[in-house]
Amino acid sequence: MHPRAPRDGDLEPIEKASRDEIAALQLKRLQWSLRHAYDNVAHYRRKFDEAGVHPDDLKELSDLAKFPFTTKQDLRETYPFGMFAVPQERVVRIHASSGTTGKPTVVGYTRNDIDTWADLMARSIRAAGGRPGDKVHVAYGYGLFTGGLGAHYGAERLGCTVIPMSGGFTERQVQLMVDFKPDIIMVTPSYMLAIADEFERQGHSPRDCSLKIGIFGAEPWTNQMRREIEERMGIDAVDIYGLSEVMGPGVANECIESKDGPVIWEDHFYPEIIDPVTGEVLPDGELGELVFTSLSKEALPVIRYRTRDLTRLLAPTSRSFRRMDKITGRSDDMLIIRGVNLFPTQVEELILKQPKLAPHYVLEVSRPDNLDELDVLVEMKPEFAGAPEAEQREAAQALQHHIKSYIGVTARVRVVGTGGIERSIGKAKRVIDKRPK
Repeated sequence: MHPRAPRDGDLEPIEKASRDEIAALQLKRLQWSLRHAYDNVAHYRRKFDEAGVHPDDLKELSDLAKFPFTTKQDLRETYPFGMFAVPQERVVRIHASSGTTGKPTVVGYTRNDIDTWADLMARSIRAAGGRPGDKVHVAYGYGLFTGGLGAHYGAERLGCTVIPMSGGFTERQVQLMVDFKPDIIMVTPSYMLAIADEFERQGHSPRDCSLKIGIFGAEPWTNQMRREIEERMGIDAVDIYGLSEVMGPGVANECIESKDGPVIWEDHFYPEIIDPVTGEVLPDGELGELVFTSLSKEALPVIRYRTRDLTRLLAPTSRSFRRMDKITGRSDDMLIIRGVNLFPTQVEELILKQPKLAPHYVLEVSRPDNLDELDVLVEMKPEFAGAPEAEQREAAQALQHHIKSYIGVTARVRVVGTGGIERSIGKAKRVIDKRPK
């Protein structure tokens, strides 16, 4: 696989720049971004003043640690447009989160912001192996969610043919992929597995489809899931990272030739890793919470935005920019079961090591008495769906044993029938928390 590694001439000069050149550009842009936020957003001005810092205090990159963090709560407190740094007439696009955990977070874009986003998405698709003329099947949701339109504009900017399918309608997804023969799909990894199931249900071999590359994001996924998708679909599975508050998809993207973690486009986003409890900045290589400061955004600058994603910063490989490790979970997605910290991706990794279990699962957490209990609901792979009950029980017991051995949590594993786990058309719902609030 990965026959589309780029030639040196395909890269932008900044992707090959020295560390000193990158740092000099970051410092210049960071000074502008802090000043832009302070001068034009009352909320930032108040927070900076309360913290006793001023944009002029940033003399070198490490000085950023003096400035206060921004969180989702800041965006909710200023809902809907209080964090915008330009007049309303300069805002050409508005996106918003779903608002499932409170008020939606609203983000805005100027014409320059949209152009930058399209450029960075084009860079991301090219890093993933995309080339002008490729057909790109976009199965991320369109609308207020940034995924669909972000992918769409980036693919067009690269010179690709876009198939704007959006999410859902799985039967039609497969039919159009059979008929239109796309080269690339952009979708959540969990929905890719549902599409693979539908290929088989319709009598097609997923490996024989036209796809060469999948660009997967919007939810944490493991390298085991990467191998599962690549094996089933016969494609290169590449990781894309982003979030609406920082821009949307395309903040970072893996390179097809290395597939060793998304490369952060550091000419537009300055990354930090912090201790999620103390807020202390951690050195590269240490696990912590990812924080971003935008370097070029006009409508909605973000200063030290806490993503809640847990990862580590890694040294450059395929590009001059640093990489981020796969997201291990979120500091606010972490489950604590009888004192043990657990992330759904840890369970997913163990499921994918079981040869007879399918990668469709959900974790149910309850507290019938005083103690938390964890149930893991999982399906058998289709070829083992009709296996005798004893064989299903054996697969469940093996997973149960590994969860206890590797994570340290006692869980009940229940095998459910094929299709018993709800298929996701977007971000998979991995946890059902039934504990009293």
